[in-house]
Amino acid sequence: MSEQVAPPPASDAAPQQPAVETPPPAEPEAKKSGGKKALGIIGAIVVFLVIAGLKFGIGTAIGNFLNKDETADAKAGDCIAELPEIKGTKEEKVDGAKVVECTSTDAAYSVVGRLDGQTEAQAKAETTCNEFFKEDQEGYVFYSIESGKKGYVLCLTKKA
Repeated sequence: MSEQVAPPPASDAAPQQPAVETPPPAEPEAKKSGGKKALGIIGAIVVFLVIAGLKFGIGTAIGNFLNKDETADAKAGDCIAELPEIKGTKEEKVDGAKVVECTSTDAAYSVVGRLDGQTEAQAKAETTCNEFFKEDQEGYVFYSIESGKKGYVLCLTKKA
């Protein structure tokens, strides 16, 4: 007896090829460490600039910008908002003095004179603003002078 071996039935599908997975391309390690390295360098530069700025006065410049002297540009004819009332030769530190429109209800003093390049001793002298005050007129002296430096003096009268 002879046996016939029949071939397996033909399928309509094409024979399957073995699947081969290709891994995604790996990112080079140099890029990752390069980015971290750049951030580290930038961070070090920022820290250096902050320290240098504080040491060499940028902090003072920023402080002056934030705490701007609002009377620094005052001139004769300008008006100043209400200041504390001072009697006699008493002196008082004032914060928040500012130039305002003379028509404003906040306007309390008129600037009748300005002296630049004055020392603290000159500002405190009794005769500092005499040339700007009329006889029998009550006057006030307002100055902005850092210790050991020169600054400006405003000669004020009560606004009428």
